[in-house]
Amino acid sequence: MSNMALSRSVPLSVLDLATVTNGSTASVALRNTLDLAAQTEKLGYHRFWLAEHHNMPGVASSAPAVLIGQVAAVTKTLRVGSGGVMLPNHPPLVVAEQFGMLEALYPGRIDLGIGRAPGTDPRTAHALRRSTAPLSADDFPEQLTELTHYFDEIAPGQPEPAVRAVPAPGNRPPLWLLGSSGYSAQLAGLMGLPFAFAHHFSAENTLPALRLYRDNFRPSAELDRPYAMVCASVIAADSDEQARWLAGPGGLSFLRLRSGRPGLIPTAQEAADYPYSPMEREFVEARLASQIIGGPEKVAAGMEKLLAETAADELMVTTMVAEHADRLRSYELVAKIAG
Repeated sequence: MSNMALSRSVPLSVLDLATVTNGSTASVALRNTLDLAAQTEKLGYHRFWLAEHHNMPGVASSAPAVLIGQVAAVTKTLRVGSGGVMLPNHPPLVVAEQFGMLEALYPGRIDLGIGRAPGTDPRTAHALRRSTAPLSADDFPEQLTELTHYFDEIAPGQPEPAVRAVPAPGNRPPLWLLGSSGYSAQLAGLMGLPFAFAHHFSAENTLPALRLYRDNFRPSAELDRPYAMVCASVIAADSDEQARWLAGPGGLSFLRLRSGRPGLIPTAQEAADYPYSPMEREFVEARLASQIIGGPEKVAAGMEKLLAETAADELMVTTMVAEHADRLRSYELVAKIAG
């Protein structure tokens, strides 16, 4: 495997959704997430992020702040964070309190990744926000500014703020902006923040967004130069054929989601047996084409190509397969490839 090592070494990280497979439970999925975190830490992964999704039976990661605390408790060196907190869903005060507390508990190990989309359907977004008003693009920078101010330490002689986000002041984790389009890329650049791009579900926007981020970058107290992380969907197995088999559940799951029928993650056999129409098959194939799927050699080539095209500073890997053992094996192979 050593001859497959990547030509450029970058930190490797994990994005996890605590997926619930058909025939299993959310409880098992969450325990698998804790196990995955412990195992990927041993394999040398740099950070472990949890996504925020709502009203999706197949995704148990609905409250990242709660899960981050649990993952941080069972690991020692991993940076643990949100990939991301969807800011439209939460009052900035609450986010500041939660992440101030996590940083106070696990100093130097927490990341606060912020997303602009609600990450759910309009009805669920309304249930979360208690409002029917759509969020304008202008609301997001305003919310972000409010959030960052809650972490500011009050200098001697300064007036006390009317509202304090205890224990946020002095416990500010690094802030990241997440994106799948140009908007957050540009904002991350202008604010001088690190940027994480969702290549795994918006591959066609990856290169334009990264260009926007780098072109608009202004040095800040956080960063003196751009830092871009790319999140890719990777399924590595011992052979190309096995990897394709394991990719079936993710493909069918995405098809159901796009058809407005989100459910539990199907098994590989269920995905293989599903009667796809020609149009559905085309949709799934297009989805899988932007992923890195295969045996070690094919995955090494795919990772190499992605790193060369994006010039990413860090690679985050998300692996949607039905069985926990297959997910662990995939992350193990990826770590070996990355050397």
